Amino acid sequence: MPELTTDVERLSLVIEIGGMPVRVHTTDARFLSMLQDRYAGFVTSSECAEGGAEIDFDVDLTPPRFADPNAVVRVTQHLGRWTLERGDFRAEWKPASRTGWIRQTSNPYSIDAVLRIVHTLVLARQGGFLLHSASAIRNGKAFLFAGVSEAGKTTISRLAPPDVTLLTDEISYVRKQEAGYVAYGTPFTGELAKLGENVSAPIAALYLLAKGPENRIEPISPGEAARSLLANLLFFAEDEELVQSTFHSAFEFVSRVPVSRLTFVPDARVWELIG
Repeated sequence: MPELTTDVERLSLVIEIGGMPVRVHTTDARFLSMLQDRYAGFVTSSECAEGGAEIDFDVDLTPPRFADPNAVVRVTQHLGRWTLERGDFRAEWKPASRTGWIRQTSNPYSIDAVLRIVHTLVLARQGGFLLHSASAIRNGKAFLFAGVSEAGKTTISRLAPPDVTLLTDEISYVRKQEAGYVAYGTPFTGELAKLGENVSAPIAALYLLAKGPENRIEPISPGEAARSLLANLLFFAEDEELVQSTFHSAFEFVSRVPVSRLTFVPDARVWELIG
């Protein structure tokens, strides 16, 4: 288990997702312990906690209040400073100094939302994104399974055979590299409530899920592929430049990665088509 480090009565740990380490500071030991449990497998060693984080967040815990965690998220930028707001938290992040702060109650859900938002902002400038999809590795290649609610992301994750490594059943982490795209495991869970493995692999295909009377894979047009990808992207920022970057990233992704429709019967035989 990673050690907790102290600095002027502050406790710190680093949560590394998608190869991007985010260091969290607080004065509440129980909150840090809760984060260690929540992000098990994604909390780095104490050596990394001493330096090298991409972002440092000071977390200020506030008394519980009646706030709706399902309220609309607002993400705005002004003079190089991002403001992130929802009913249960408020945060600020300054990319130039790689620092920020979060005000929230002592729960893992608010900081989970902040991390997702910040990762989308960083990835948008790099040609990557977070995607509402399950993803898994088989034979050294990553496969993504996207779809609307009830399309089968959790089902196909649950049906995965033993030789499959689950990256996530809910939110896939996609990073662009020179040779293509890489999918990373995430701690962002869906119905399975199971953290993905903290590993990565090059993306071989994206499947758009649909349940049907038989298992089959069908090609789709680039336009439909791009529209479906955009419909499943996590993106919160009210920022025209990043919106345009995200559109460009989606079209570039579908031009470089095969996208097909996967219709399947909810049993394990569907995995005979994958890999």
